[in-house]
Amino acid sequence: MDFNFSEDQEQLRETVKRWVSKDYTFERRNQIIAAGKGKGGFDAASYEGLASLGLCGLNVPEAHDGLGMGAVDTMIVMEELGRGMVMEPLAQTLIASRVLASVADQAMQAAWLPKLASGEVLLALAYQESASRYKLDACQATASKASSGYMVSGKKALVAAGDQVTGYIVSAKLDGKLALFLAERSAAGVKTTPVGLQDGSRAAEVRFDNAPAALITPDGLAALELAVDTGISLLCAEAVGVMETTLAMTVDYMNTRKQFGQTLSMFQALRHRVADMKMQLELARSMSYYAALKMETPAAERRACMARAKYQLGQSMRFVGQSAVQLHGGIGVTDEYMVSHCFKKLTQLEMTFGDSLHHLGEVSDRMHDTAGVFA
Repeated sequence: MDFNFSEDQEQLRETVKRWVSKDYTFERRNQIIAAGKGKGGFDAASYEGLASLGLCGLNVPEAHDGLGMGAVDTMIVMEELGRGMVMEPLAQTLIASRVLASVADQAMQAAWLPKLASGEVLLALAYQESASRYKLDACQATASKASSGYMVSGKKALVAAGDQVTGYIVSAKLDGKLALFLAERSAAGVKTTPVGLQDGSRAAEVRFDNAPAALITPDGLAALELAVDTGISLLCAEAVGVMETTLAMTVDYMNTRKQFGQTLSMFQALRHRVADMKMQLELARSMSYYAALKMETPAAERRACMARAKYQLGQSMRFVGQSAVQLHGGIGVTDEYMVSHCFKKLTQLEMTFGDSLHHLGEVSDRMHDTAGVFA
């Protein structure tokens, strides 16, 4: 199998890399966080910059003014955004466009996909609840039929940029069955409370009180599984980029910092730790490729593959982040130094879309019919 990227994919990577190096420096990132006034950073100008590159339309079909690209292309983009520690929620746009293009009716696609592709609107996935513990079918939010459309009630936690987006893809129980709805932030009955996340980005608690919404699909669990699996695939790629930056900064520090008259890179035990970090990075990279390549497989296979990938990425992120801080010493936890931000980002990513323990359970549950251990 040929794992080389095409010329177009390499050009896409270089385009994103140039934008990050020019328009999203570490100093610029800190300014965005500070402008959030304690509630985390979201910068409309930076998001518009991503849209101007066409990145918001990666998962939008060409019929709706998008680029119609696949999972490998989005993986490349997310790697570069991860390497630059970009906080803007492009992943939410890629998730939303994938869900709408897959399960929404033609009228909804025509109304929303071109605007998603242009960056005119931003939709976020609102599915987490305080007691759900990563279980997608654990949902307390409810929906009911109204004279025109539907009404949604409930509370969703940690919605990415939830007080800044145009609308939400919301999970709610309709007649006892999970369904997905599209609700606009400006609609009556929608209230947001912004919160800052530990990596400096922005989220919100969103409450829906008989908020008007449009039905995306009554088969909400299958669509939500697709949304979360898309998010996991994107997260894996982003984490690889963050780990690459973390490792590169650690190696540079060890080649310059002196102790007992020698650079840290001369000490064999520390060299071994860096080698272990590199090994974990490459394990993560291979599983990120695996996740991207498995996005088009049947749902049951895709779900199992995403759980495997997320578990390995969780292990790699924890090892690389913690090792980087240990090798740097005190400077590794200061806000003035980027490694501390990498560590916080990796810690947050490990908890997103299910932590490692959750996905270990998912892998185990899906092995019962095939492992043959107790046959």
